[in-house]
Amino acid sequence: MAQTQKKQGDMGTGSVKKLLLQLMIPAVVAQIVNLLYNIVDRIYIGHIPGIGAAALTGVGLFTPILMLLNAFAMLIGAGGAPRTAIAMGQGDKDQAEKIVSNSFTMLLIFSVLLTVVFYAAAPALLRMFGASDATLPYALAYSRIYILGSVCVLIVLGMNPFITAQGFAKISMLTTVIGAVINIVLDPILIFLFGLGVRGAAIATVLSQAVGAIWIIRFLTGPKTTLRLKKEYLKPEGKIVLPVLALGISTFVMMSTESLLSISFSSSLARYGGDVAVGAMTVITSVSQLASMPVSGVCQGGQPVMSFNFGAGKKERVKEAFRFQLLVCFGYTAIFWVLMMLVPGVVAGIFTSDATLIQYTTWAMRIYMAGIFSLGIQIACQQSFMALGQAKVSLLLACLRKLILLIPLIFILPHVVADPVFGVFLAEPVSDIIAATVTAATFFSRFDKILDRGAGKV
Repeated sequence: MAQTQKKQGDMGTGSVKKLLLQLMIPAVVAQIVNLLYNIVDRIYIGHIPGIGAAALTGVGLFTPILMLLNAFAMLIGAGGAPRTAIAMGQGDKDQAEKIVSNSFTMLLIFSVLLTVVFYAAAPALLRMFGASDATLPYALAYSRIYILGSVCVLIVLGMNPFITAQGFAKISMLTTVIGAVINIVLDPILIFLFGLGVRGAAIATVLSQAVGAIWIIRFLTGPKTTLRLKKEYLKPEGKIVLPVLALGISTFVMMSTESLLSISFSSSLARYGGDVAVGAMTVITSVSQLASMPVSGVCQGGQPVMSFNFGAGKKERVKEAFRFQLLVCFGYTAIFWVLMMLVPGVVAGIFTSDATLIQYTTWAMRIYMAGIFSLGIQIACQQSFMALGQAKVSLLLACLRKLILLIPLIFILPHVVADPVFGVFLAEPVSDIIAATVTAATFFSRFDKILDRGAGKV
């Protein structure tokens, strides 16, 4: 415990850059490894002999449901972890433990409700998302198994941020690393050796998430954690849960609109480009996560440092943490943009051996990724609002990129440009650049004022 307390003290006194790197590197590794849950599935599925392209498209149609499950998990995780870190910065350990325990209960409640609803509604939802007669069987086979394991998904995604918030970034990283390794090992065995196809991919993912959930619960109830998951704090209290939900709602909107976004892209592309366009979008979505999720990992690593020092009233340390976070995020997305412009075909070939799909995806990816360099700025600023407990402005900015800009543009631009499919893909870079500009301007105009008011006014 003495070592744990030293870690928490270092949040307010150690070198800011050193602290950030200690937390960011494991968080980024965890985010990249977490991608393997879905990307590895899709790589194996895309190479199933005879049905690879149809199966890959079908599994891609499950994405809206997957994103909604993730959104409910992060409603709690992204809302609770900053409030936990702020409470620790203020020296209120009991309050921090109440937030952790109440959050766990809310995740269990959400998982039960979501399992029932999505399992029953899966066939109708997948049809609405653009499933054809050829792709629906694969989409349904994968989705129903995954949905049955959603309680594990919510615990892993929702509770892992509470481990990072305490400074245990390596433990948080191991949660996803262990699960991903299990998934990678089980995928070829269940898909090919046992001949289970897409069902095997879903079973492998659920089993790996179950191991991750057990790992998290054991840590938060064990001797090494600073904040313990306690029975006496499991009963939800409005004064604890409501502030968590208020802060987490912006991340929920960002992730749930990913679901609406996926529906919008799939329906528009199915109309204008058919199954090959939808299949290309499945590949592009996976690749785009290689840009967004590491950046989110950087911000997850920066959040405990910013939140703790904000709670402790140390404004200069908060500023230094933000500047470093912004530099890393923008630098990464700029490099990613260069790669996507130069070698999109090589990336597409990792996911499928279908020559037609590779050629189509290469063309579409250059359009879709044209504004990806600006994503680092937008996420760094928006997530910093979260770290500082700014629920309202964070929610507004979360709505801006997708609800206000991107989704309407997906349906408007096909009627404006000569090639409707080009118009659908063009909506992404246009919204990226506008959203980044507005978010950055908003953040820099408010940053000093928020720091001057302090955590007591959050």
